[in-house]
Amino acid sequence: MKPAIGTWLFLMLASNAGAAQEYGSVRVEVMTEARSTTVASYRLQRYLEARDCEAELLFNRAGDSDLVYRPDGSDNRRVLDAVNAFGNYPVPVWVTRKTAGVRSLEELDGRDVSVVAGSDPVSGRLALRALASVGVTPKPGQRYEAGDFNSALGLLLHNNTHASVSELGLVTPFLESQGLAITWQGEPVRGAGWYTNAKTGSANPELQPCLKALLQLKRSDDRQIFNLFPEWVHGFATPDSQP
Repeated sequence: MKPAIGTWLFLMLASNAGAAQEYGSVRVEVMTEARSTTVASYRLQRYLEARDCEAELLFNRAGDSDLVYRPDGSDNRRVLDAVNAFGNYPVPVWVTRKTAGVRSLEELDGRDVSVVAGSDPVSGRLALRALASVGVTPKPGQRYEAGDFNSALGLLLHNNTHASVSELGLVTPFLESQGLAITWQGEPVRGAGWYTNAKTGSANPELQPCLKALLQLKRSDDRQIFNLFPEWVHGFATPDSQP
């Protein structure tokens, strides 16, 4: 004998309530180097709530959150990749002026370069490693550290440096208009993105609307939210969508 509709509805609600009690509220955390998170966090909170993602938004706690944006981590826990303007993994590059005639990294020996402050590997670490691999190590007085990619590129455009670090998707629109050339292009960098909790993974049903909302989030829709993320991050994609 099938249970009455009222009994079935009660059982369903009780089951959902039990699951909510088991998992608790969704904790969404962002590991960020942003100097201020006030405006961006407010806008991200409103964005998530409007898409049925009821979450507690945290920053740099390194706690037991259900979902965390990190610059690196374990592949089997990453559920969304951070992607560049082309929808791909970021690619570090060295950019020079076409008129400078720099044909190889070796020709940057003894010359000034501009990098970006911060721990994101695309901001300079990998590009400097590429220089070191050919025996070029800029001295402290030859290495200018800018606050962001635009400022680093500005140093190059104003002839303060001979080369600038950038990211392929970020700089490509400016190559022709600004007379720039890519002197070195690194390998795509994996690791940045949204990671689930090591214990629960994505089992919390309340997490699914949050993942869907983040998958739809694009820098072109709300640039203030993206102040929380590295400058090259244009949006997010599922790992299986990457080549």
